[in-house]
Amino acid sequence: MLDLLFYVVMLALFALLVVGGLWLVRGYTGGQSPMTALFGERPEKRLAVVEHASVDGRRRLVLIRRDDVEHLIMTGGPVDVVIETGIGPASTSVPKAEVATANFARPARTFGRVQPQAQDVAE
Repeated sequence: MLDLLFYVVMLALFALLVVGGLWLVRGYTGGQSPMTALFGERPEKRLAVVEHASVDGRRRLVLIRRDDVEHLIMTGGPVDVVIETGIGPASTSVPKAEVATANFARPARTFGRVQPQAQDVAE
């Protein structure tokens, strides 16, 4: 019984020494964790997954950001594919809808009717 009491007291003293040592190290490092004090600050993360979406059972679209540039990648198929690269940071303003314009001009269809010519209209 006396041996058991001796081991419990020794364990309590050892735990007290460990906690006191950690407390002193924390006070010495100015409130930083001991790991930060020993190894320095962690570098800023350069790579992050911004969004991901499932295309089907196997394939997935992943939008990743590296150094403030985004890349859209499709994974899970027979080959991983970079769909778009060099995407800038997303803007907070909503772009206005653009009016679709034709790339070329052609006369309207008449469906058998004769269109008046421009010189006939001017007279």
